[in-house]
Amino acid sequence: MEIASLQAFIAVAEQQSFSLAARQLFITQPAVSKRIAALEQELDAPLFDRIGRQIHLTEAGRALMPHARRILDELADSRRAIHQLSGEIGGELLLGTSHHIGLHRLPPILKEYTRRWPQVALNLRFMDSEAACRAIEHGELELAVVTLPLHPGKPLRTELLWDDPLQVVCALDHPLAAQGQASLAELAQHPALLPGPGTFTREIVEQAFAPTGLELHEALSTNYLETLKMLTVIGLGWSVLPATMVDKELQVLDTPLKLARQLGLVQHTRRTPSNAAMAMVELLRGKIKS
Repeated sequence: MEIASLQAFIAVAEQQSFSLAARQLFITQPAVSKRIAALEQELDAPLFDRIGRQIHLTEAGRALMPHARRILDELADSRRAIHQLSGEIGGELLLGTSHHIGLHRLPPILKEYTRRWPQVALNLRFMDSEAACRAIEHGELELAVVTLPLHPGKPLRTELLWDDPLQVVCALDHPLAAQGQASLAELAQHPALLPGPGTFTREIVEQAFAPTGLELHEALSTNYLETLKMLTVIGLGWSVLPATMVDKELQVLDTPLKLARQLGLVQHTRRTPSNAAMAMVELLRGKIKS
């Protein structure tokens, strides 16, 4: 079973396209087809159903997928371990982060990192924290700096970098703004602008309201906190935002809610970190302590 064939198999499965897989691997589409055909012949089973223009994994393909990922992950892990022996800090670092952290926390750290280690090809990917954690699990990212999950899965190793207090806020002309405070029952009576369903921040808010039995009156939701702030400023509802984002355009409401989230590092427990990743981790730790 050739490594190149497994790489082609995973690329086609992820892209659901032979042409897109070829583009990702920087080879021709016939070369991808040839590798898949060789793998199917070796396994004596079809790996993909080709229905019109749609491509789907067969039962055999679904069975192969976790084994193929593990083989490639172990190969990459071996390469990193060997490269570490040289002590050189170089190569590519796949780093995932959320838009909020990327905009408000990381810029000075990234600037310092690229100044110290210009030979590292920093591949920075902006995505939701939840997607970044899944990418770490699947070996698609080496390191993530995101909102930490409340209940991280076993493959994930998390490390707190910043406590991020959250505040309940509204527009200056919102009905609740004049009194400067609100009970949970009062909040439930007004439209809420919330982080998207399934996000770690949304989970924090929902857990806080759960014991009350009150149902939130959701007007809008989005995964982008900057958008939530804009919608709150123009008066479309109250929201929950990081204290670092709150300014004179918003009224902070005193409520029984004491909310906070944790921001930090996420890595895979079984992945040997590259020298480039270890340098990033040490820089982050040093910046936080200082």
